Amino acid sequence: MATLQINVSQQLKSSIGEVRDYEPAGTINLDNDNIKVQGKVRLIRTDRGILAKGVMHSDTELTCSRCLSLFIHHFNLDMEEEFFPTTDVNTGATISLPDEPGCFTIDENNILDLTDAVRQYLLMAIPIKPLCQQDCAGLCPTCGTNLNEAPCDCPSEAIDTRWEVLQKLVKTDVKTPANSKKGKL
Repeated sequence: MATLQINVSQQLKSSIGEVRDYEPAGTINLDNDNIKVQGKVRLIRTDRGILAKGVMHSDTELTCSRCLSLFIHHFNLDMEEEFFPTTDVNTGATISLPDEPGCFTIDENNILDLTDAVRQYLLMAIPIKPLCQQDCAGLCPTCGTNLNEAPCDCPSEAIDTRWEVLQKLVKTDVKTPANSKKGKL
């Protein structure tokens, strides 16, 4: 079974530019939900560590922000991150990390763990207001009926009494002086 953890000890010993392809798969814990991810990743040896480039896929259950229905959303996560070793693969000596806040590391056992990088990419990909469909009708504000499934019998919104006169003008299509003088300057 594939995993999101890859032993890169041999690749760290190889020359810059060494390429290896993997098909990692695993589970990401996101807000107490276990989300399955899988994909293809190419690991490239750099002068400082390992560059991971690839695409991860996930089908995740989300809640629609309009109708509150659960739906499946497909994610394609295009990743590109460099991972830095914490120990020298040959001597076991500790290596200082670059001055990049939040950089990804390869642990002292030379294991490159994609879990946190995939989790961060997944968090950035989740829409702020997920919709089950672009034209989701949502819920009736009066009775709570899901308007995607059936119309409700609630009366239409009452018109503010201050606007009733204007509403009458729209309904009766009254001719105004501007309409009667069309074409004349």
